[in-house]
Amino acid sequence: VQLQAFGGGLVQPGGSLRLSCAASGFSLDHYSVAWLRQAPGKEREGVSCSSSRIGGTYYAESMKGRFTVSRDNAKNTVYLQISNLLPEDTGVYYCAADPIATCGGSDWTVFVRGMDYWGKGTQVTVSS
Repeated sequence: VQLQAFGGGLVQPGGSLRLSCAASGFSLDHYSVAWLRQAPGKEREGVSCSSSRIGGTYYAESMKGRFTVSRDNAKNTVYLQISNLLPEDTGVYYCAADPIATCGGSDWTVFVRGMDYWGKGTQVTVSS
């Protein structure tokens, strides 16, 4: 069972980036899948959580509108599209998955911190 997050890099403010979270050994379609990020000097925070069970995605309030999650079940991959990148989006982005396929409901920001499977993070740096 393995998760891998990739696609980070150095991007100018206002640019876009798509991060990928690829799984092997299990099907993401039956799992809650979350994105989290950790900015320099800050705690890790939940960005989003999605699952087929809830039929949608939870987003952190501050990230609604610029962050979009999508899935490609054939590739067993979940994507995080980030548009209009800001310097404060800089950080390490992690994906995580859990067989409890509800994202924990309204307490999803707590739930995602304790998910069972984690990928190594991918660094996103927004700078001119």
